Amino acid sequence: MPTRSTTRALVAGLFATTTFALAACGDDSSDQAIRFAVTDIQGLEELQREFGAFAELLEEITGREVEFFAVGDRVAAAAALEGDQVDLVFTGPAEYVVFHERLDVIPVIGISRVNYASCIYTTGNSSLETVADLAGKTISMTDVGSTSGHLGPSQILVDAGLDPREDLEVITAGDAAHEALRRGDVDATGKRCTDYEEHLEEEGDDAYKLLARGEDLPADLILARDGLDQAVIDDVKAAFEEHWDDLLAAMLVGEDNSRYEGATLSLPDDADYDIVRSMYRAIGVDDFTEFVD
Repeated sequence: MPTRSTTRALVAGLFATTTFALAACGDDSSDQAIRFAVTDIQGLEELQREFGAFAELLEEITGREVEFFAVGDRVAAAAALEGDQVDLVFTGPAEYVVFHERLDVIPVIGISRVNYASCIYTTGNSSLETVADLAGKTISMTDVGSTSGHLGPSQILVDAGLDPREDLEVITAGDAAHEALRRGDVDATGKRCTDYEEHLEEEGDDAYKLLARGEDLPADLILARDGLDQAVIDDVKAAFEEHWDDLLAAMLVGEDNSRYEGATLSLPDDADYDIVRSMYRAIGVDDFTEFVD
């Protein structure tokens, strides 16, 4: 089981995944380009495949060239923001909380997913009936620092009176989290609720049993770097507010963007992310200064 120190080290490595950013090349010019990256996408080829249609439409709406900026991980994304190499980052709630402490980022717009929450479930024939029954058991989750696949399930455990660092064994198994349950390697799994529902559709309603659903998670965010020309921010925000349906349709051209089906726009409020801060505390992180030095 990860210790408190290893958990902190792993979550500090939260910046070692991928990010979504737009960047500016020029000073106060109306044709200032926008460089754009995504935290969970690596490489220009995948960015083009998933967001090419979206970028083309955003260019058309704003009149600004959109340049993809590939980042190998979140550490690279943070460094790019700090170095004024990128301007806008599309990222998740867990990343936002850490970015907010480390950088003077500016939330531009929120994108709220349908049924975006964490679920803890077990096999249909399991004797487990409640989350509290997991005391002394094992649970698989996805990736360390994942909002819906790690932080959210950890909060559900805490809400049920369990310390995820002491009262049971948490195994972060990435994409293999569900397979670990299916094989019988763990007693339960914590994942995004939409993933749980997909498994029911694929394997039958009796295959798995829901133990608990967490609170709805806050929106993903498009963040602007500190110092980005306000005209660029205004143009991007207006594009989303006035052409959201079209931009969403273009985003959904990317196969991996299906999670945004039915998504809605929201205006970011930092207080909405206090729930994520609570989730970090659930895994033993209560001081973000270690992430901003």
